Amino acid sequence: MQKVRHRYLDYLTLIILLVIACSPAVARPTLTQKKAVDEAGDLKDFTKFLDDHPEILSDLERDRSLIADPEFLSSHPELKEFLATHPDLAKEFYTKFMAQNCNKTAPDIFDKVSPAVVFIYATSINPYQTADRVEHVIGSGFIFDQSGLILTNSHVAYGRQSIVVTLDDGTSVAAKLVGADPIFDIAVLRITPPEGTLPTAKLGDSNLVRVGHDAIAIGNPLGLDQTLTRGTVSAINRILPPTFFAYQAPLIQVDTPINPGNSGGPLLNTCGEVVGITTAVVPDAQSIGFAIPINLAKAMIPSLISQGRVVRPWLGFHGQFIDNALRSMLRIPLVQGLLIEVIEPGSPAAQANLRGGELEMNIAGRDFLMGGDIVTRLNGKRLTSVDSVTQALRSIEVGASVTMTVFREGKYFDVKYVLPERPLLPGDLPREAAAVPVSRTNSRSAKQYSVPALKLPTPKRN
Repeated sequence: MQKVRHRYLDYLTLIILLVIACSPAVARPTLTQKKAVDEAGDLKDFTKFLDDHPEILSDLERDRSLIADPEFLSSHPELKEFLATHPDLAKEFYTKFMAQNCNKTAPDIFDKVSPAVVFIYATSINPYQTADRVEHVIGSGFIFDQSGLILTNSHVAYGRQSIVVTLDDGTSVAAKLVGADPIFDIAVLRITPPEGTLPTAKLGDSNLVRVGHDAIAIGNPLGLDQTLTRGTVSAINRILPPTFFAYQAPLIQVDTPINPGNSGGPLLNTCGEVVGITTAVVPDAQSIGFAIPINLAKAMIPSLISQGRVVRPWLGFHGQFIDNALRSMLRIPLVQGLLIEVIEPGSPAAQANLRGGELEMNIAGRDFLMGGDIVTRLNGKRLTSVDSVTQALRSIEVGASVTMTVFREGKYFDVKYVLPERPLLPGDLPREAAAVPVSRTNSRSAKQYSVPALKLPTPKRN
């Protein structure tokens, strides 16, 4: 243990010396130099902290991502308190550690992770069609728990009559859908583990992904199982319009080649850790793909396993934020707030007689349904920005009362109702074009699949 402790001390001391050596000799340090000195000081403090807490050091040596794991921090309140006084330390620690220790080659990452990646073949039946009633869908997934739990996309597994998972060794086993969330396109499957220990993929921390990081995908594009593609993280926190504020998913954008059949497979960093779940591409673009951040999936896994779904409150409407710039441009009676465009039938908003929009307008490339009510306050919080709308909507819960101040035809009034659980709505499910239908030969080994181009589903958040 003492040897490990000194290795961290030597590593962090080297960083400090490099910062000092590379700093120009000037009387007043620049902001960049000051930031570097502050970071070096934080790391020096952290070295001492680890020296005083060898059990934490041992855990971080085993898994450096634990420094951002809420459960781990809860079990070590002294570390949580230390990080609270050094807010940038976790990211700096992980980034510098990864730069030194996570430069695995693509072949090494493939050898490590591919045994946990599975091929998914699912079948569904549409009883309302007279022809082509049976549809076959292929996708990817990865084992994240040795008990037989698999992460994949909802559009691969949800609503299927049968799901068959093929493991790395060629063994095919029946899978059961444990839970799915069509809104964020995440699903958990369970298989009965065959004899022996199942390989698992390690879940990383998507909050530490940065633009420019290498991004590796492993999956089954066009049914060609165990295929690796690599690229770069092109953007983070990418919100795809149109998306209702309450259900915005900050996706990871990559230029890593992603094809039909990759859906549900892991997106990996250079440590071989899963940082995302590949989900869609833009068909008319060059190398624009998207992955669901793994932290979003980790937050949903407990609910998907215990309840089979993610429980959400049902406001019963959706719309867009109206800012002051738009108000001044239109010169019509508007106020700043959330413009209600659509009221969902049978919802509490419909029962409260809220109004949606009627007049379609396109302004600077954005479509609006004007004429609906505008919510200016929600539970006492003024809706003055996109962030304030998002925070207000995410603070509401099932069973609680919601109070809104609404602007309509030049007048304000209050609306209050209790929020039920949101049901699954038609717009939550991907269009048929977003699925990956397959016609395959009798022999899977022939790898002859007919797969249309995967189209990015237009998110319909209700």
